[in-house]
Amino acid sequence: MDKFPITKTGFERLKKELARLRKVEVPANIRDIEEAREHGDISENAEYAAAKERQSFIQGKIREIENNLATSNIVDLKDLTDDRVVFGTTVTIEDTNTEEITRYQLVGPFESDMSRNQISVTSPIGRALLRKEVGDEVKVNTPGGVREFEIVDIVIE
Repeated sequence: MDKFPITKTGFERLKKELARLRKVEVPANIRDIEEAREHGDISENAEYAAAKERQSFIQGKIREIENNLATSNIVDLKDLTDDRVVFGTTVTIEDTNTEEITRYQLVGPFESDMSRNQISVTSPIGRALLRKEVGDEVKVNTPGGVREFEIVDIVIE
């Protein structure tokens, strides 16, 4: 079984989400199903059908998170150096065409979150940035075409 890198923070976030699903969402869904059953014939009961569909979604999400936790390998970030882009570092890049500055933390695929500017090391940009240094230029094949970036800064947070 392949193991995927994850930060301790990302691992803990997954565990919290799993606990929330089990302790909050599952009981609430059970109540919704019981309430819908009380409305009579379940064969034509839209509330019951919706609650059962939600139950299926919740159970699927629980299995997904359990699998993600089982296949995760927590990477200790305390021994990182900021001389190269590696898993866990935060890199500031500049688009050489638009001069737009973006800052990303490179994380594992189970914790990537664009709203937090966390990209996966397995993404096209993440793979292209790995092992590069400040001042290096990187070409990345993206769905929108080839983009060029220059690495402006590398930090450990």
